[in-house]
Amino acid sequence: MALDRWIALIMLGICLTYGYTAWFTMDAGLAPFMRQNPVWPSSFPKLLSIASVLVLFFILCGFEKSEQRALDVDYRRLHEYRLGPAAALLSLMVAYALCLRPLGFLFSTAGFLIIGSFILGERKWHIMVPVSLITAAVVWYLIQKVLGIYLRPLPGLLRN
Repeated sequence: MALDRWIALIMLGICLTYGYTAWFTMDAGLAPFMRQNPVWPSSFPKLLSIASVLVLFFILCGFEKSEQRALDVDYRRLHEYRLGPAAALLSLMVAYALCLRPLGFLFSTAGFLIIGSFILGERKWHIMVPVSLITAAVVWYLIQKVLGIYLRPLPGLLRN
């Protein structure tokens, strides 16, 4: 069996467990007034589990494998791919998650976007830095002011 089918089989087990939880255990603790609502907290997980199981069955049956394309990833030649930037981006994601509280949202997000675009090959600093700063500020504004979710914008040292 091909690697994509093994991964689909593992993901199918995870999605079936998730679906079992959504269908049978999530609704047990609902308050009586919530049971009268047309949409329950488990509605989206139920739909997500159904969709994922259908897609994974589609992969397991091999319907998407009509022909081998040149762009498909060959896991036997994995050493020939550029894994350095992928590992650097994964490490940068972990560093972003760890720096989010101490550095604040604006510094950590702008830094993540600047360093991430540099890893991906962008070298135009005069475009990269302003776009990253504006993007971080706009996302912070939308989350903080529009959605009403508090995000510490600056490090604790720079605040009063």
